[in-house]
Amino acid sequence: MRRACASNWIYLTEDCTHAKENKEKKKKKNMKKVVIVGASSGIGQEVAKLYIARGYSVGIAARREDRLQSLRQLAPDRVRHEVIDVTSPDAITRLRSLIDELGGMDLFFYASGIGKQNRTLTPDIELDTMNTNGMGFTRMIGEAYRYFAQQGHGHIAAITSIAGTKGLGPAPAYSATKAMQNVYLQALEQQANARNLHICFTDIRPGFVDTDLLSGDFHYPLMLKPDKVAGQIVRAIDHRRHIVVIDWKYAIINAMWRRLPRPLWRHLKL
Repeated sequence: MRRACASNWIYLTEDCTHAKENKEKKKKKNMKKVVIVGASSGIGQEVAKLYIARGYSVGIAARREDRLQSLRQLAPDRVRHEVIDVTSPDAITRLRSLIDELGGMDLFFYASGIGKQNRTLTPDIELDTMNTNGMGFTRMIGEAYRYFAQQGHGHIAAITSIAGTKGLGPAPAYSATKAMQNVYLQALEQQANARNLHICFTDIRPGFVDTDLLSGDFHYPLMLKPDKVAGQIVRAIDHRRHIVVIDWKYAIINAMWRRLPRPLWRHLKL
């Protein structure tokens, strides 16, 4: 009788163990997965922290591996990382590798980009900006779109800027590439609807944010804190907003810019 009880107890223990393992596997499979490109600093880093805190499986990517390693320590079991330079031809392969390591992707969040004032139109600054914000953006957003098209669903969210509203004399390439990003996302959204693809798009247009991107001697007005901006971004993604201007002050400024006639705009001294 004791042997039978002992034997039954062993089987019961094994069944409980298997049930627990299956439950953990199912939980991991159903866990939402987000890939964040540009996660090593600024807004991208703050957004990554929020999704890690929410319990997501998070794939982080950027050029600086040391910063990615530090961020990964927040949840080593749920965070994966990959060194990606969006201007490099191997960026697509590296992105796919990160998605595979993560076990899939539900949300793609893009935060990479550069921007400098260039009042003398120095060639290197203009071309580097075009390469990163134009070619790099297209390379990464395009690959995320193709992945979600094959999967059948997904959400693409990207940081563009209110600078895409009008051509800014102090930063020609920056404002031009941001306008391109706005239109590119709009075009992909139209294409996805025409193809009956269940892909949601969120175009995030912040004002000046206190990050490494805007560090320097020039003082920018109405600077926003990255952690506050990140919170608004995550809420906008939750609500599947198509376009969001951050914050309310910049929403007013953006609306005014749009209404200024071209002859008046060209004579503004920024």
